[in-house]
Amino acid sequence: MHGPLQDPRLELIERFFSGTGPTYDFIVNAATFGIDRRWKREIVGTLPSRPNRILDLACGTGILTFRIARRYPACRVVGVELRDEYLNIARTKAAKKGLKNVEFVLARAEDYHSDRPFDAIVSSYLAKYAVLDSLTRNCHAMLRPGGILVMHDFTYPPEEYLVRIWRLYFRMLQSIGSPLLPQWRDIFSGLPGLIRTTRWCEELERALVRYQFEEIRFRPLTLYGSTLATARRAGH
Repeated sequence: MHGPLQDPRLELIERFFSGTGPTYDFIVNAATFGIDRRWKREIVGTLPSRPNRILDLACGTGILTFRIARRYPACRVVGVELRDEYLNIARTKAAKKGLKNVEFVLARAEDYHSDRPFDAIVSSYLAKYAVLDSLTRNCHAMLRPGGILVMHDFTYPPEEYLVRIWRLYFRMLQSIGSPLLPQWRDIFSGLPGLIRTTRWCEELERALVRYQFEEIRFRPLTLYGSTLATARRAGH
């Protein structure tokens, strides 16, 4: 018996991220050469102009959550995260920043529900780990009519010359990053294979069509190394 983590997706997350909370913010910035900040700006740029409630799924240590909360101080921002280790860091950061418009909930993204609707639901780096059909169904139920769904994650480049750059990048992470930060060794070695084999964009598009989202768009970012997906729940 595997116990409560018998779901292979949860087992993978546990193997990848156990013990990485204290260094997460540093790695996200350093390993992307600061490009993650640009990606987060792109996500925030898709949001409605005067939101009341925004949900950040798989919020980690709150990097995106806080960016949204600072941009929209009158908006309630809810961060949902599977790992208590990360949520404890996010709550500590929120207290230090004095942000009163954020709250954090311990839950798996696919299992979270709210009776109060959201103007937008966002996620970064979740899609490749998620059960996207059930996640999309739940997001549709929690969005107000006209609300926006935004999902961002890594993608495998479509052209050979881009693939060569992509492989070089991960070899560098494995050779330099793993010895310096051994708690990240599993993700540095396992993430390339996951990105290469996961077709989250295709899976997400099928789910968005199934649950009747509109204005479905997939926009590649930074040499096709990641993709920003946006869609709108039908209605006004």
